[in-house]
Amino acid sequence: MLKKKFFKTKDECEVTFEVNVENADQVALVSEHNGWEPIEMKQVKNGPFRTKVRLPKESKFQFRYLVDGQEWRNDEAADAYLANEHGTENSVISTVA
Repeated sequence: MLKKKFFKTKDECEVTFEVNVENADQVALVSEHNGWEPIEMKQVKNGPFRTKVRLPKESKFQFRYLVDGQEWRNDEAADAYLANEHGTENSVISTVA
């Protein structure tokens, strides 16, 4: 799930990334917005993993979720998908208002 919050006074968009993964110990958001450095997501009590990131408005970024350091997942609510060099696809988030 993706939730976007646009600010009237800032050129930023706060994006909440959320993913349901059963039996996972760790989930990370891996995105091109920060050079593909993993961001650890926190698990909501017996629920989804979630993190918030502020991104520049009027931009698009590719991202994926990395589950337990081994399994890659896309977001079903992504704005688009793009092929990557590994023969799969990346999710895309758009901050165009």
